[in-house]
Amino acid sequence: MLLVGNGKVITRDPKHPYFPDGAVAIDGEIVKEVGPLAELKAKYPDAEFVDAKGGVIMPGLINVHTHIYSGLARGLSINGFNPTNFFEVLDGQWWYIDRHLTLDGTRACAYATVLDCIRDGVTTIFDHHASFCEIPGSLFAIKDVCQELGIRANLCYEVSERDGMEKCRQSIQENADFAKWAKEADDDMIKAMFGGHALFTISDKTFEEMVKANDGMTGFHIHVAEGMNDVYDSLRNYGCRPVNRLLYNGILGEKTMLGHCIHVSPAELDIIKETNTMVCHNPESNMGNAVGCSPVLQMCAKGILIGLGTDAYTHDMLESLKVLLPMQRHNVAQPNVGWCEATGMLFENNAKICARYFKKPLGILAEGAAADVIVMDYKPFTPFSDANIDGHMLFGMMGKNCRTTIINGKVLYKDREFVGIDEDAINAWCMEQSKKLWGELNHCTY
Repeated sequence: MLLVGNGKVITRDPKHPYFPDGAVAIDGEIVKEVGPLAELKAKYPDAEFVDAKGGVIMPGLINVHTHIYSGLARGLSINGFNPTNFFEVLDGQWWYIDRHLTLDGTRACAYATVLDCIRDGVTTIFDHHASFCEIPGSLFAIKDVCQELGIRANLCYEVSERDGMEKCRQSIQENADFAKWAKEADDDMIKAMFGGHALFTISDKTFEEMVKANDGMTGFHIHVAEGMNDVYDSLRNYGCRPVNRLLYNGILGEKTMLGHCIHVSPAELDIIKETNTMVCHNPESNMGNAVGCSPVLQMCAKGILIGLGTDAYTHDMLESLKVLLPMQRHNVAQPNVGWCEATGMLFENNAKICARYFKKPLGILAEGAAADVIVMDYKPFTPFSDANIDGHMLFGMMGKNCRTTIINGKVLYKDREFVGIDEDAINAWCMEQSKKLWGELNHCTY
């Protein structure tokens, strides 16, 4: 048993939201009890003590949309790459990278991503992978890394016709094989969705094949109306808008998540709501790609379950939150909107999205919840409690404040050092793989 204490405990549990000098008792993979430190110390005297050293003890953070395949892109400059629109960003950078990703490259991307997530207090990720150089086995390679390092993950592969029908069929098969494995394994640490890139790279025939291969095993995870490409393609070639296409092809539903949803109409939002389909918003990526601002406030008003992701622009969920709020306010030119919607997306909706896949409750510190606990180095100089914690997070904390990360009851990162993980060896191997990848992309040696 573990006892995480000597800190301010934020539970996200409305019944017992805050303990100024609290502790979390962990029994195996679940939270046993949350309460005052003195009481729990007396109750569990033999528990291994994890000292929060006056910091903030809180539930692990959740990222509902990222891309492991971008893990080796940090600092990369591709010769001649100067995009002027969203399609050129995709074709000249991301598709170009994934066309060169071998299984080893995919593994290296997974190591790099997961280590950063653990450092930033992210304990659960929903990943959307692409490695069109070597597709078969790629989700299983990522799964192996996630299991080795100990993070909770929901994985899928990006179906697309952009590199021809043989690669498209391989990507469908990879999704189907992994979804079948995940269903049979029934492991609450690893789940599967059925991925799709974006509608303008997927025909109705391919959607039909995806639905048939999935056979109701899981939901779909697909990019929707991130750029105007989806809208133009759907109207021109199918006579309807993107969300309508998904509806007609049997893609929508309570287990399906739509990424971005920037250029969607009010009628499309109604369809998303009526089908109980989820949405994930990625503010920094949308701004960086200059594709527009998602109508987050309208989605929230309609009662759509919309969560917060990063699109791998960062692995720091608090950084993403800091951009989300001012982005929405700037878009509508109102400084008094979005606070509850923004914080609710990260701290409530992401947990609700997880609940559609994972058995144990996530994003909360309460009896029976998953033992995903983080400790943040944060010593406030203004009043602090559950009444204003979100203000402290928005204006005072970053992912780099994380000093300790516990996932599924296992201490993976303690006092800013990895536990049972050879970070130096992993970094050295990832460096070899990144040099190899960069050399192939730029036809040179690094």
